[in-house]
Amino acid sequence: MKKYEPDAIRNIGIFSHGGEGKTSIVDAMLFLAGENNRLGSVDEGTSLMDYEPEEVERKITISSSLACFDWGKNKINLLDTPGDDNFISDAKLCMRVVDGAIIVVSAVSGVKVQTEKVWQYANEFSVAAGIFINKMDRERADFVRTIEDIQKNFTDKTCLVLQIPIGQEESFQGVVDLLTMKACIFKKDSSGGFDITDIPGEQLDLAQKYREKLVETAVEVDDEVMERYLNGEEIKPEEIEQCLKAGIFANKIVPVFCGSAGRNIGINMLLDNVVRLFPPPLFKKEVEGTNPKTGEKMMREMSASQPFSAFIFKTITDPFAGKLTMFRVYSGEIHPDMTALNVLKEEKERIGQIFYLVGKKQKPAGFAGPGDIAVVAKLRETQTGDTLCDEKFPIRYEGVTVANPVISFSLQPKAKGDEDKLNTSLARLIEEDQTIKYSRDEQTKEFLLSGMGQVHIEVIIDRMKRKFGVEVELKEPKVPYKETIKGTTKVQGKYKKQSGGKGQYGDTWLEMGPKPRGEGFEFVDKIVGGAIPRQYIPAVEKGIVEAMGQGILAGFPVIDFRVTLYDGSYHDVDSSEMAFKIAASMGFKKGLEMCKPTLLEPIMKMEVIVPDENMGDIMGDMNSRRGKIMGVETKGSNQVVKAVVPMAEVLRYAPDLRSMTGGRGTFTMEFSHYEEVPGQIAEKIVEAAKREKEAQEK
Repeated sequence: MKKYEPDAIRNIGIFSHGGEGKTSIVDAMLFLAGENNRLGSVDEGTSLMDYEPEEVERKITISSSLACFDWGKNKINLLDTPGDDNFISDAKLCMRVVDGAIIVVSAVSGVKVQTEKVWQYANEFSVAAGIFINKMDRERADFVRTIEDIQKNFTDKTCLVLQIPIGQEESFQGVVDLLTMKACIFKKDSSGGFDITDIPGEQLDLAQKYREKLVETAVEVDDEVMERYLNGEEIKPEEIEQCLKAGIFANKIVPVFCGSAGRNIGINMLLDNVVRLFPPPLFKKEVEGTNPKTGEKMMREMSASQPFSAFIFKTITDPFAGKLTMFRVYSGEIHPDMTALNVLKEEKERIGQIFYLVGKKQKPAGFAGPGDIAVVAKLRETQTGDTLCDEKFPIRYEGVTVANPVISFSLQPKAKGDEDKLNTSLARLIEEDQTIKYSRDEQTKEFLLSGMGQVHIEVIIDRMKRKFGVEVELKEPKVPYKETIKGTTKVQGKYKKQSGGKGQYGDTWLEMGPKPRGEGFEFVDKIVGGAIPRQYIPAVEKGIVEAMGQGILAGFPVIDFRVTLYDGSYHDVDSSEMAFKIAASMGFKKGLEMCKPTLLEPIMKMEVIVPDENMGDIMGDMNSRRGKIMGVETKGSNQVVKAVVPMAEVLRYAPDLRSMTGGRGTFTMEFSHYEEVPGQIAEKIVEAAKREKEAQEK
């Protein structure tokens, strides 16, 4: 691609709820720009952007993809992002680096849950936004109803109509451009070609109504122009456009366009408006970062004359092509064979070939300058969220906080000896997707894979098999129950063994009792007068520590108790560390039975954020899960329910919450403490543990 000045570049993201037609819009753009010789289709599996097998099979965008192409005298870097709530965090990372966001709303179904979420992302990163009402050709499409829905949901900015449809449903044939007050009638061959005509008579009243609103809103941005308008002077079209641009740049006005990606109506006009009305990458002049040495805020001018700096917003792993790193340059230039510093890892990276992407197709770039988005291959240490910069002028750009995983599964490799391959492949996938978490539960010995939902986990498993040849079985994770004691006792633990030569002798007297919840295990040595020699005391403690790994109720670890060694005896010849270790273990197990053993379960602290109308359902559901409501707070139009709930009751909470709230609810969860399990439930857990043990012994 030829070299473009920063003013001729547009960094744009396409965002919305899943299924609204984002990828179809991008495919239509690529067809119009000459990057594809036919109109790609998600339904037919021919999309340039949804090229991963998992995306083709499910017909959804799973991972954001980049398309760089020429449009007239401009270059557009376009990010097609996921809208499914399993993968929406990827959209947030893309919002971090774009200067403009096209938010897609269906003319059939209106504003949906994830559309509200990406609107919040645009506000969080102060990104200029526009709205494209798609699917105007579909049955039950209704432009006016959709506009009302948009204005009802997005009240913090002025959503200003710039186009209205000519017809809708089957009769949809084009749009009226309210800036030029001309009708654009599109050809029926999906070529994107159109004829410019006068506005049809039946559309004229509606067009004039929206045009008046457009002019009134635009002139409010400029006091001098508004004064002239109020005095009855005619405002030139170029002045209206200039006011409109200023309002969009300032994040006060959100232009609304319309069309049909499936029939390629309005897409070329959308591209023209992106170039004409949306900000170039250097419009903010400076970018904020931090000094990696002092942690103080610092500003860096976005200019080619400044030292190089770039933010990494996405990593793609491929078993054949290696690791591809997507970045946005904020200052200076990046060239092949130069060395850049990764300030977070404190590692130098040698820069290899630089290229642009159109889906998975690579196009040589040669270099990338300020404001541009590009890709480099095979960086060793650099990951998503890192900053690359000139080592003499270090700066660090703030990353993006992604949501914590909401569901976990236990992983078991199908093939023996695949544990190492499992660890390696998941580490590669985590580089690509930071919402994946992978850990090992030391108590249950299970490998746990955590993600944003059932579909997310299934996609991870599919990718692991396809890319790395690792197959696994998914199971619901075991709950890490514990055991403890409620009573006190004094007990003797004695081990005596005589066989031919030297025997074994160890004799301990232990006092056992409970400790407050969460205080763990305490060993107290009260031996006086040499009843047990000092060198054997550590062996007594070791014997108890090893024995507490398996309680007597269901084999779970024992916690929150104190053992005091207060007496015992020894043999000059037969006593040993091993003998005292065994004696202590025997005494401990005997004492457990006498101390009212009981079962404990992990309790999770949860915050559930839901719309007001779902409050009753959530509270009732929490009670049915043995949860305790700790408080409720108002957060905007939502309620935050704070509760503590047994882990066993919320292992599959994510899909249940989605069902109860229509996808509008979110939650966070972390471990809080252990509590005693109610009697009837404890009996079932103990019985299940015994059955499992018997099955393993067979």
